[in-house]
Amino acid sequence: VAAFEGQRSVLGADMAPATLVDLVGQYEAILTQAYRLYGYSSLWFSADTQSSTALTFMNRVQQAMTSLQNRLLFFDLWWKGLEESEAAQLLPSAATHPDYRFYLEDLRRTRRYTLDEKSEQLINLKDADGMSALVTIYTMLTNRLEFTLTVDGEPQTMTRDELMANVYAPDPARRAAAYQELYRVYAKDANILAQIYSNRVRDWANEQVTLRGYASPIAVRNMANDVPDAAVDALLTVCRRNAPVFQRYFSLKAKWLGMEKLRRYDIYAPLAASDSKVNYADAVATVLDTFERFDPDVARQAQRVFTANHIDSEPRKGKRGGAFCSTVLPELTPWVLTNFSGKVRDVATLAHELGHAIHSMLAEQHSLLTQHASLPLAETASVFSEILLTERLMAEEPDPLVRRELLAGAVDDMYATVLRQAFFVLFEQAAHAAILQGASQDQLNELYMANLREQFGDAVELSDEYRYEWVSIPHIYNTPFYCYAYSFGQLLVLALYRRYQQEGDAFKPGYLRLLAYGGSAHPEAILREAGVDITAPAFWQGGFDVIGEMIDQLEALAL
Repeated sequence: VAAFEGQRSVLGADMAPATLVDLVGQYEAILTQAYRLYGYSSLWFSADTQSSTALTFMNRVQQAMTSLQNRLLFFDLWWKGLEESEAAQLLPSAATHPDYRFYLEDLRRTRRYTLDEKSEQLINLKDADGMSALVTIYTMLTNRLEFTLTVDGEPQTMTRDELMANVYAPDPARRAAAYQELYRVYAKDANILAQIYSNRVRDWANEQVTLRGYASPIAVRNMANDVPDAAVDALLTVCRRNAPVFQRYFSLKAKWLGMEKLRRYDIYAPLAASDSKVNYADAVATVLDTFERFDPDVARQAQRVFTANHIDSEPRKGKRGGAFCSTVLPELTPWVLTNFSGKVRDVATLAHELGHAIHSMLAEQHSLLTQHASLPLAETASVFSEILLTERLMAEEPDPLVRRELLAGAVDDMYATVLRQAFFVLFEQAAHAAILQGASQDQLNELYMANLREQFGDAVELSDEYRYEWVSIPHIYNTPFYCYAYSFGQLLVLALYRRYQQEGDAFKPGYLRLLAYGGSAHPEAILREAGVDITAPAFWQGGFDVIGEMIDQLEALAL
């Protein structure tokens, strides 16, 4: 970094383009070392969020990263400060340095929202010891929580992931008990968690809207995702309009389960009374074989995660909940974390996270600066992998009742991925506005219940403890407005999968090329090449039409 700082004197509109290429190379080399350190600290903390040693190390790394980031800021700010004509003269050739050219062009997208060097440094320092620390405290508070559920007459202490496996149980009482226990425990800390969220929202507005000048809180995420506001508006509007599609499904599901009305506890209830477990080794073999049938190269990429021993699958106290894939550097095989409890859905989660890893590895020929796909495209390979797995299981299953269960599970997951995530974002939009108007925790609770009532209409019975659900959603704390990426990805993949069914093997080269772009082109351009207009409501409606057809198919199977 000190050597790079010494280059400050050579910066100027009259410098040679080759000098700029050399500087970007030096900058990338620094980030390569920094990402390795940060990746290690993050993965260690995720493996054990209660380890004081891991936390101390992560804090040391974050402090070092903030210092380095502030010392490197001058380069970004100089580049963004150039006039358009000056920058155009310095840009490297797309033929010789395509990744560097795109990276430099893309940096200038946020030019109008960038502050002076001292202000940017102050914000970085404020975030490191302020908001980032507060979000870490949220993670520590929520990952230390323990839940107690009586199973087969015996009280058992569980992690959140182990508890949530019970919401798929055949026993209605057990499903209800799992949700009631979840929100009983969260309710104890709800006032603290709500206070953290309110500060998160005010900090976001103060920096992003007041200081930087973004038009709205969500516009910040749209810019970071490189997606037009119009595309996100179209997506959320279509999702809101199609809430009745899933309300119809929940009404049908109540009938199939012999209930007058579905309770919110029963959203993910299985249609068949099966509590079968899937062996982890069998799950891995099934997922890898599914990839092999689609494309042998895709399967080889997924196998690399296991060969490198880059997967952590066991549930344990203190381990970060949920699942993720972490791509640290292009030259390193990604890491995958899951909490495998033996459910069929855990197999789908495994396919999902390995899909992320495949996406990264297909784009590993790119620079560190352009490997990562933007957030809305980042779900493409993961969701596509899940659908491949479901279709394979459906095709191999002769029993119509089991096929109905698999199809219902897929629709359940589509609700969770499309409508639920879109309504999280609709809640965030309302909550950000309300908090800036001084809303209390009780008012936010009521705002969330109104959000649920719009989602479910008269099709689902809501109980009062769901008012605490919003404080249990990590994404709205960690990455505001993140969740529409799931809706975006799922609806996009439904359209792509339909084309795969129609085109067969001819579909694969274009699909793999889409993944291989990583983040080396604008999402809108990548998808336009694939024949997709993300600003058109009709495109997003097409995804819901596919879901509607699946519900029709389910209704026919249930007759």
